[in-house]
Amino acid sequence: MVRAEALGRRFGDEWAVEDVDFELRRGEVFGLLGPNGAGKTTIVRMLTALIEPTVGTASVDGFDVRTDPESVRSRIGILTETPSLYERLTATQNLAFFGRLHELPEDVLAERIESLLRLLELWDRRGDRVGEFSKGMKQKLAIARALLHEPSVLFFDEPTSALDPEAAFIVRDAMESLKSAGRTIVLCTHNLDEAERLCDRVAFLRRTILRVDSPARLRASAGLPKVEIDLAAPPAESVLAALRTVPDVHNVAAEGPTVSVMVGDARRDTPPLVRALAAANVDVLGVRVASATLESVYFDVMGIRPGSPAGAG
Repeated sequence: MVRAEALGRRFGDEWAVEDVDFELRRGEVFGLLGPNGAGKTTIVRMLTALIEPTVGTASVDGFDVRTDPESVRSRIGILTETPSLYERLTATQNLAFFGRLHELPEDVLAERIESLLRLLELWDRRGDRVGEFSKGMKQKLAIARALLHEPSVLFFDEPTSALDPEAAFIVRDAMESLKSAGRTIVLCTHNLDEAERLCDRVAFLRRTILRVDSPARLRASAGLPKVEIDLAAPPAESVLAALRTVPDVHNVAAEGPTVSVMVGDARRDTPPLVRALAAANVDVLGVRVASATLESVYFDVMGIRPGSPAGAG
């Protein structure tokens, strides 16, 4: 549905994006993750035929963004951080205006407006001016606008970054519904929890794509699982030595009363650790598995060290 090959864009002497390659399947949700200035929005603008690539090629639903931009634009929907609606018009009037821009027949347009407003729970507010809507309602209306012409691919560019938690929940819920319906979605976001919940694959981006995979495989590749055990008191060295004798245990370390142990399999290896502590007459207060998070993988791939003097690594 979406293909980018050696895609790049330069502004003056500065490359915003270069050597970007990926392919998206129908029904896939693909996340572009990276810091401000990494090139996420530039990629979206090229894929939606709003700006031309400096180098490389890209296509959407089989249509080239350079040679057939009108066909590309007719097959995409875009939701940005700011919905850019006409606030003096009603919800119905907004959708009717944009539907006519897409040259939808009036009977088809009326049917789709009602269907989308009901789907997004805005039907009862269809006659109200958009200026009276909350931020979440405006974003839902913007989603309806993006879906009005039944696009093949949807691009969401930081759709929840300016919203309060309730409004952001509304938008994420709508995105989950679109995902369930099999829409192909490109999502640019700073919200790693949002990306992990919604995306089939994510790409870490800093001018070029550094790594692409599913959130689960990215987390699994971060290394061995770690078991953290809270004790009633800091352990003696003999206790740590006993833990090191447990099969498939690595890197036993203690910080105060908390012991951290790298293991091959947390489910299999945690019970022997607890038994070894019980045999040493050590009081155990709690046990937990500290799995890698998408956030920790992101920091590692980006080379970012939060809290460092440089602020970014």
